[in-house]
Amino acid sequence: MIRETLRMSSTLPLLLRWLSSFLIFCQIFYASQADLGTASQYWPPYTPSACFGSESTQFPSSNFFAAAGEGIWDDGAACGRQYLISCISSVLPKACKSGETIQIKIVDRAQNLSSTPTRQGTTMVLSNAALAAIADSNAPSLNIDFRQV
Repeated sequence: MIRETLRMSSTLPLLLRWLSSFLIFCQIFYASQADLGTASQYWPPYTPSACFGSESTQFPSSNFFAAAGEGIWDDGAACGRQYLISCISSVLPKACKSGETIQIKIVDRAQNLSSTPTRQGTTMVLSNAALAAIADSNAPSLNIDFRQV
C-alpha cells in the first residue's frame, strides 16, 4: 500500500505538467482560429444590399450586421456568413469596450454601399449598432479580431 501511494505521488506532478501544457496548447490553438482586420461603420439606408436586395428579413433582430470588404467578399460567398467580432484598438484612445464580443451577419458588399463608410478599404463595414456595441461610436475605424462561426 505504501509502495502504491509513493508511485501515485511521483506520477501526479508529471500528469499535472502534461495537463497544464495541453491546456496552454488548446488556448493557443483556439486563439489562432481568429483573424485580425479593420472595421469602419455606415448608417442607413442599408437597402438595397448586394446580398439580399430590399428584403427586410435580411437584418438580424440585434441590428448587428456588416458589409464585407474585398478581402472577405469571396465573389459573394460572404453573404449570410456570421462572424464573432471584438475590438482590439482604435485611433481614438480608449474607444474599445473591453471584453465585448458580438455576432454579426454579412448582408452587403462594402464597395457597393448606399451610404459612405467612415473609412474606405476596411475588412468589414459595421452597422452603426454593431460598432457601438463594441466601441465608442465616434471612432472612425477599429482594429478587430474576427472569427467565422
